[in-house]
Amino acid sequence: MTRKARQIVRIDEEKCDGCGACVPACAEGALRIVDGKARLVSETYCDGLGACLGNCPRGAISIEERPAESFDEEAARRHVERSSRADAPAAEEASCCPVVQPVRVAHPAKAPDGALPPLPPLPNFPIQLGLIGPAAPFLRDADVLLAADCAGYVFPGLRRFLDGRVLIIACPKLDDAGAHLQKLTEILKRSTVKSITVVRTEVPCCSGLVRLAEAAAAASGRDVPVDVVVVRIDGEVKEL
Repeated sequence: MTRKARQIVRIDEEKCDGCGACVPACAEGALRIVDGKARLVSETYCDGLGACLGNCPRGAISIEERPAESFDEEAARRHVERSSRADAPAAEEASCCPVVQPVRVAHPAKAPDGALPPLPPLPNFPIQLGLIGPAAPFLRDADVLLAADCAGYVFPGLRRFLDGRVLIIACPKLDDAGAHLQKLTEILKRSTVKSITVVRTEVPCCSGLVRLAEAAAAASGRDVPVDVVVVRIDGEVKEL
């Protein structure tokens, strides 16, 4: 493959302590922790935009211009899909969460008496995508909140996004992606769902939930807008 000068990630191994904070920040899956250090998996997966820069507490990552293979967006997408769906023992590193570290999750503020504020009731049941009937009455003219399973635990503020929305949860990594795509497409075809808001965590495998929603919307033949909320693993919203 032809190499040409372009912007690409540089990792200072002397500064890198292998914390892994940069890994989920790269949506293309270009970074991985190998032998206790962050490594560039492939030059073709790095877009050189530097989304990982602000996530390194050691300042070990920078962007430099040097001869490198061209960024291949389609190859990066396939790489992320392969990593997110890997479930064989031989692919243990790819199938496990790329970031394993203790985090302090932000919790809702307690009332003066020490009690946590009450949570509003769920707007519907069931909430698992695989269990919801495509013609369920609660889907009529609904705005849907499609949340990753782990987002509900990582993000204590998830319920505030439920105001006026129907909740559906799924895991793009461990569930049957094909079955989920078929079910969500059928829901959009047979119901009058108006919009989908996806709540995902920052880890790369969670991006599959966004692709699922977008693919289902396209396959349904309806103009259903898809918005995305990304939550950091410390429980804070990363972007809206």
